[in-house]
Amino acid sequence: MKELLAQVNEIFIDVLDNEDIVLSETTSANDVDEWDSLSHIQLIVAIERHFKIRFTSKEIQSWNNIGEMLTSIQDKLNQN
Repeated sequence: MKELLAQVNEIFIDVLDNEDIVLSETTSANDVDEWDSLSHIQLIVAIERHFKIRFTSKEIQSWNNIGEMLTSIQDKLNQN
C-alpha cells in the first residue's frame, strides 16, 4: 500500500502542479487546495492511465479519502 500511495502522490503532484503535496490514507479533497471537481476528473484519468485500470462512477463516488481510493486501485490490480 505504501508503494501505491507513493505512486498516487506523484500523480497528484504532476496533475495539480504542486510539489508540496504529501498524501496520507486519510487525505481528502478538503485537505488539498488545488483538488476541485475539475482536477478530480483529471486525477482519476491520470490514475487510470498509470495503472491501466478503469473505475466505475459508483466506485469513484464512494471514496471519502485517499485510503479508499487506494483500496479500489489495489482491488483492480489484484483482478488482473
